[in-house]
Amino acid sequence: MSARGPIWRQPGMASLSLMTCAGFSGYAVLLTVAPLWAVEGGAGTAGSGLVNGVLLLFTVLTQLFVPRALHRFGWGPVLTVGLVLLGAPGVLLSLSDDLGVILALSAVRGVGFGVLTVTGSAAVAALVGEERRGEAIGAYGLAVAVPNLVLLPAGPWIAESIGYWVAFALSALPLVGIPAALRLASTLHLGAPDLHPRVAGSTDPVDPPGPHDSEAAAFRQLLRPMLMLLAVTLAGGAVITFTPQVVDRPAVAAGGLLLMGLAAALSRWRVGVLADRHGAQPFLVPLILLTGVGMALVSWSVATSGSVRAGSFLAAMLLIGLCYGALQNLTLVISFAAVPRRHHNRASAVWNIGFDAGTALGSVAVGVVAELTSFATAFLIAGAIALSTLPLGLQRYAVSATRRSGPAP
Repeated sequence: MSARGPIWRQPGMASLSLMTCAGFSGYAVLLTVAPLWAVEGGAGTAGSGLVNGVLLLFTVLTQLFVPRALHRFGWGPVLTVGLVLLGAPGVLLSLSDDLGVILALSAVRGVGFGVLTVTGSAAVAALVGEERRGEAIGAYGLAVAVPNLVLLPAGPWIAESIGYWVAFALSALPLVGIPAALRLASTLHLGAPDLHPRVAGSTDPVDPPGPHDSEAAAFRQLLRPMLMLLAVTLAGGAVITFTPQVVDRPAVAAGGLLLMGLAAALSRWRVGVLADRHGAQPFLVPLILLTGVGMALVSWSVATSGSVRAGSFLAAMLLIGLCYGALQNLTLVISFAAVPRRHHNRASAVWNIGFDAGTALGSVAVGVVAELTSFATAFLIAGAIALSTLPLGLQRYAVSATRRSGPAP
């Protein structure tokens, strides 16, 4: 692929961005609306909490199998099926608010979302040369972030002020992304033919097998960036989940979440350019340290029983958002750099599993700790978990010997 010109004009990047925006729009609008729909049907707190729990469970389970599906069936069929499974169930939700039906449709959506997340980040590595991979990952991250910034907070308002049917209709937007997905598959077929299904016994002439290229060896290389990602998404997921409960002033809670979302989107977008110029390594330790500082500041801000310390809370959310977005980009850059090209789909799957597992732990584990102690203590523990990955950030990450281009980090 060409290394010149704006990253958005690289072949396939526009199609990837359109597909991603459409897919994540359908995901984001139901993330808050589907649990509300369950409550409308008579479900309690535990039942409504299961809705996104089931979604996330099936997302992670699906991510394990997406690399194999891509190898066997190719990008076009896998992308199309994933978008259908993500977009169609939302329309069907309008037929019933029974909890069993909602959970079943959430499972189907989880399968579709698992496909979208793995294929999206894997496509970035296939479309753009390694010398601009960080920038491309940033552009992809922006396409992910915009629907979440707009539709995730707007979903409940749309459902309650206009009607649930509008939210359900918007959740079908992944279906609109199918033409872009097919164009993306066509571009990948022309520009990255080595990543398409091949007859048994064939080898990749661009990236020939080496003695240490087994799946187990690849996973060992990917474990380090995955653990760093898991720790920061655990902290970020805890703050996102519990801010509305902990902060007693709705305007401050909304402002904090907005600041965090904007900082995460911008840092995930722009840090990739710095990583392309200087490597990811110099930024890891400072960002991990700042994550711990941000979580400590959140803990201090909500520690008083009277009311939240608004100024320090907003500053903490801005800081956490900066680290949350930047480390997402950098850990994905490291993951792709650490394994041969043939394992890039697997690198995408492992990275996404780390992201979703961290988010789930941030919601479930931090909630349990908060119930036993306090939210201030739970946020401190989440920050300590992030800081525990400092040794991983200090190690120089291994770079695959079969990389085709790009300076050593």
